[in-house]
Amino acid sequence: MDGQRDFEVVVIGAGASGIGAAVKLLAQGVTDFAVLEKTAGVGGTWRANTYPGCACDVPSALYSFSFAPNPEWSRAFAEQPEILDYLRRVSAEHGVDPHVRFGVELTRAQWSDGDQRWHLDTTRGRFTARILVAGAGPWNEPLIPDLPGLVDFPGEVFHSAWWDHTIDLKGKRVAVVGSGASAVQFVPHLQPEVASLHLFQRTAQWVLPKPDHAVPELEKRLLRAVPFVQRALRGFEYAAMEALGVGFRNPWILRLVQRIGLAHLRLTVRDPDLRRALTPDYTLGCKRLLFSNTYYPALTKPNVTVHPHAVEEIRGSHVVGADGVESEVDAIILGTGFRILDMPLANLVFDAEGRSLAEHWRGSPVSYLGTTVAGFSNAFLLLGPSLGTGHSSAFTILEAQLGYVNTAVRRIRELGWSSITVRPDVQRRYNNEVQGALAGTVYNTGGCSSYYLDSNGRNSFSWPWSTSRMRARLAAFDPSDYLIRSPADRPAEMT
Repeated sequence: MDGQRDFEVVVIGAGASGIGAAVKLLAQGVTDFAVLEKTAGVGGTWRANTYPGCACDVPSALYSFSFAPNPEWSRAFAEQPEILDYLRRVSAEHGVDPHVRFGVELTRAQWSDGDQRWHLDTTRGRFTARILVAGAGPWNEPLIPDLPGLVDFPGEVFHSAWWDHTIDLKGKRVAVVGSGASAVQFVPHLQPEVASLHLFQRTAQWVLPKPDHAVPELEKRLLRAVPFVQRALRGFEYAAMEALGVGFRNPWILRLVQRIGLAHLRLTVRDPDLRRALTPDYTLGCKRLLFSNTYYPALTKPNVTVHPHAVEEIRGSHVVGADGVESEVDAIILGTGFRILDMPLANLVFDAEGRSLAEHWRGSPVSYLGTTVAGFSNAFLLLGPSLGTGHSSAFTILEAQLGYVNTAVRRIRELGWSSITVRPDVQRRYNNEVQGALAGTVYNTGGCSSYYLDSNGRNSFSWPWSTSRMRARLAAFDPSDYLIRSPADRPAEMT
């Protein structure tokens, strides 16, 4: 395959999505495919994010592929090195590695009606494919805030997703911009090392205690010896997360759950002023749920100052808050998250007329079942719009989608279809249904501004129902939802 450029399927990205897609392709006998990965290794966001304390907020047994259970997790909530090792092992053991082209970054992909193929321009030349699977994911590109004066800051600046391990922060004055999931994890590791830490918090976060613990060797032996026990553990964790998910659709339940968060805050933060600054003014679940046993205690230390507002500008070596207070620092760490709904991939994928995905979306990503987009033939998105949940595992979503994509790919190959394109009316009805159901969820009514909302103020991220309903919807591929073309460019018989 070294010199091959034309494939039946091309998968973009070798993170969890791309690896999962490749495993499923191989399982149905598809070998004429390539996975294009811009970096030098598999793992995606778990390869890129190496900041101190990086870990998962979903129980380990659930944060894995069902077809590749792992009885070796050392903790109830796995940390980044173990998750990366798991993904590398799955890729190697399931035969994905030989299909990955490393150091190949997509620069443009366009569908051609003429030859019914995707034409891909990359940093390593041109590829073509009958089918395109986009597995770059929403946690791919860090969000760099446009802060006045940031480019002129004389000290070190880096985003948490691009942690610079060559920089020694010991004894330095450090500003952390942002208080989301990444900051909650790395701040407790950073605090003991630095002379002073200035945390700029635009919005207080709900932080629940994390039921994490080391997995005893006896438990691991049992999981290895009795696969049923591991399946039962996964099932129990799934059921527990789904029970929490009921609250996202019934916000009054989460208002009861948030009492746990308030108790956690009261027990760990004694200073009433600091506690007031850390108390959210919206319903738990409106933003991503955060879990930590060390974040609040770190903020109470004498070398930490919490600034409960955004950063206004950078003035020389001073970070200026919205309240006008200046803090002189030696380094700035941006814990500002990712480009979730304005993903760069949308500017690189074009329909037959030359309109990009971003132009179709105009700031509000839409799709059918988070997987296909009207106007884009033979293209599939993984972890696409309106599939995100506040409580479940990305692997649960991903496997449901992969089943759907696999069925579509099998139909295309077995029935000789040239292309399938989701019908605009089907996509429109589905998205109207999603938006109607979202109206009563905590995502939309919780009283906060979150990354779930796109640039037009529309929730383009969240799935409003249970993941069991998601799996049921994605389990059925209905050809009547699609415009289907045969090689003769005529509508094929609906089968």
